[in-house]
Amino acid sequence: MAGAVAAPTASATSSGPAQDREMRGAAIAAERAAKAGIDWQDCPADWGLEKPIQCGWVTVPLDYARPDGKQIKIAVDRVGNTGTKGERQGALVYNPGGPGGSGLRFPRRVTTKAAIWADVAKAYDFVGFDPRGVGKSAPISCVDPQEFVKAPKADPVPGSEADKLAQIKLAREYAEGCDERSGEMLPYMTTPNTVRDLDVIRAALGEKKLNYLGVSYGTYIGAVYGTLFPGHVRRMIVDSVVNPSREKIWYQANLDQDVAFEGRWKDWQDWVAANDATYHLGTTRDAVQAKWLQLRAAAAKSPLGGVVGPAELISFFQSAPYYDSAWASTATVFSKYVAGDTQALIDAAAPDLTDTVGNAASENSNAVYTAVECADAKWPTSWRTWNRDNTRLHQDHPFMTWANAWMNLPCAFWPAKQQTPVDVKSHKNLPPVLIVQSERDAATPYEGAVELHRRFQGSRLITEKDAGSHGVTNLVNSCVNTRVDSYLLTGRLDGADVTCAPHATPKP
Repeated sequence: MAGAVAAPTASATSSGPAQDREMRGAAIAAERAAKAGIDWQDCPADWGLEKPIQCGWVTVPLDYARPDGKQIKIAVDRVGNTGTKGERQGALVYNPGGPGGSGLRFPRRVTTKAAIWADVAKAYDFVGFDPRGVGKSAPISCVDPQEFVKAPKADPVPGSEADKLAQIKLAREYAEGCDERSGEMLPYMTTPNTVRDLDVIRAALGEKKLNYLGVSYGTYIGAVYGTLFPGHVRRMIVDSVVNPSREKIWYQANLDQDVAFEGRWKDWQDWVAANDATYHLGTTRDAVQAKWLQLRAAAAKSPLGGVVGPAELISFFQSAPYYDSAWASTATVFSKYVAGDTQALIDAAAPDLTDTVGNAASENSNAVYTAVECADAKWPTSWRTWNRDNTRLHQDHPFMTWANAWMNLPCAFWPAKQQTPVDVKSHKNLPPVLIVQSERDAATPYEGAVELHRRFQGSRLITEKDAGSHGVTNLVNSCVNTRVDSYLLTGRLDGADVTCAPHATPKP
């Protein structure tokens, strides 16, 4: 089904000749996609997407400045609206974050009958996609997947200068591996290009305007889309917001994250202590922290089962600061370890080397994360800067600081050109955007939502107070859920920002 394609707005094309060319290329690609439509078919069996979900492809230029050059295919899927033809309001396109996350499971919210989405599903087709470089969409890689998951990895917290030099060497080698394995893609693995892909998907769906739900990094995709294509937005919800300030993308954003993770880690410890009758890990936060430090030290001295060291522990335990839905399961595994059952923790935290499909997906996701963050913005190239900032932060925020630093350090050696981030701002033809944020989010600190709210005039901010789960719109909280439904179904927003009580606290 072909749809009308709007030209890029003047405001979107005023940032210089290179962006002018890319915006013209995006308009050309969208026009072609509108004519071609999407050849929807049953999804391939190995995609794990049951009927009536359908899958297809949208063709986009690798480089929008050269719309007739090399093309890549973006994987998309959909499930039709469950209501009548008269109730249908178009497609709702979703991105779950990352960078590196796949959106292809979004239509399963309909097929698995997720209750909080039932009313929205009557009105909208649910559409997911793999962004460029991810999963089925011209996937990139930086290292052999089995090497990527091999354990145990080095302790993220350096004990000496030699430890730091070893991590610097690993970061440089990782950047070189990205260049060797995926060098052709790296210059074009940027958020603005993913945003242009999103506009081509909109056109291929036959939609004059985009309805969009973005979570986590998906909010930054939304923020840049609203800046570059303001006249193409119909309704937009951004949930758990990346701070869109140019000064934050991406080096400073990661330092801010370390502070927020420490705060949410303490929230979890307080909950564990309050439920000491169940977990027996201590009746105070300090007691739980002491047990954590004992576990960390034991794994550093001798990795559990030979495979779970401090790096693997952080990968497992960080799910608790991310999502309070993981509070009980994380505490249970920790409690079993302290009671003498080491195997439960090994089973939970060790990589599964036999899971070749899952390991390839993990490596791909990390490659895309690195490629996009490294290409979106200029990073410090001086180790002195990294060392100073992370040493200082680690003193009071030790849970994630060094692990996060090493994850991002390849950007100091990035082989592809690093861009200047888009100056996110609203234009007069951008409709009101709904922003949803928990107050104590670890991955995307609350200030990011406040900053986007300030930049997008007419937006509304829903704050889930005294809560910290990452991704609020998929939780059961009627104060949030009814407003999300109302906005998507009617376009209506509250006359002022709203503060909601938190969703239910997890039970042990």
